[in-house]
Amino acid sequence: MNEPTSTPPGVSGLPYDALVLASFGGPEAPEEVVPFLENVTRGRGIPRERLEVVGEHYFAFGGRSPINDQNRALLAALEDSLAARGLGDLPVLWGNRNWGPYLTDVVREAHDEGARRFLVLATSAYSSYSGCRQYREDVAGVELTLAGEGREMHADKVRHYFNHPGFVRANADEVVAALERLDATPGASSDPHLVFVTHSIPTTMAKTAGPDGHRYERQHLSVVEQVVAAVQERTGRTLPATLTYCSRSGPPTQPWLEPDVNDHVRELKEAGTTGVVVSPIGFISDHMEVAFDLDTEARETCEEIGLPMERAGTAGTAPVFVEALVDLVVERMATESGQDPERVAVGSMEASWDVCPVACCVNLRTPEKPAACSVEWTDPVPATVA
Repeated sequence: MNEPTSTPPGVSGLPYDALVLASFGGPEAPEEVVPFLENVTRGRGIPRERLEVVGEHYFAFGGRSPINDQNRALLAALEDSLAARGLGDLPVLWGNRNWGPYLTDVVREAHDEGARRFLVLATSAYSSYSGCRQYREDVAGVELTLAGEGREMHADKVRHYFNHPGFVRANADEVVAALERLDATPGASSDPHLVFVTHSIPTTMAKTAGPDGHRYERQHLSVVEQVVAAVQERTGRTLPATLTYCSRSGPPTQPWLEPDVNDHVRELKEAGTTGVVVSPIGFISDHMEVAFDLDTEARETCEEIGLPMERAGTAGTAPVFVEALVDLVVERMATESGQDPERVAVGSMEASWDVCPVACCVNLRTPEKPAACSVEWTDPVPATVA
């Protein structure tokens, strides 16, 4: 990657004054669980009694979500990697949507210290309303809040990184490691099924993911294809694979993406499968959806039906993944400095775009809600992002 050579004035002397790790947030003590869930579901009319039931997922882990500690670890790893590249002057901030540290507070504090230009890195690799646009709405909310306080700022974002080779490599490494563990399990198959998992979303949301729809499924399937190919190259084994979903919510009458991972492993067992590796490619770290939906529920399902299971790790703070994220930061800085950096991607889909179309991944509840880092696009979708 080329590093920027021309830099607008800023605190750090770089095109951006700070890199912001934007995440979902999570409670860190039992008394925070229900207030956190109230933040997540605000405006949806969900009764407190229902939130307390959902909160049992968190109470089973001591009322503390693992996501915040994982974000702290990723932030530290990013700082180390940036410093090793000679970019240690770029501060790395961390702000959440639903719990402290809140994104608005973090950016306001940085603004007080002189920062004006921010580069946002969301902890989501894929296109969808909840995976991309909602983060851009968060950024727009910060911009509007600070503008109301008489503060000027500008924010850009790092592109979707589902098909960056570092993300794919990190997931493939974890699948290979899980296969090795499964091979050592008595009675497990030498020909296991690879069960890839991501967060389910409503089918209406899936239809509007990306500028041309259904990018969420297509991007995941592209990653599945690349990880399977990498596993085959490294192990010599051609293994069957399926993309499944977890964490469905909402009323039963509302269609969500399927199959559910628990339903699918039952079907595999009935079909004669004697072992599975479950790989959560839809998540970049082992947060609650992984810890509860996979390590608890899916594992209990596999134990109930007598199906040996190993769960592959997420990309987390794997050096190859952290380096990939820093590659993308350097790429975006180079673009902002007027250069034309190489945009690395693997698989059948092109490297994603830096600036989203206004109508991309629309907010079906509040379509008029502003989202940052977007411009008007004209049809058709440019070939560079198709």
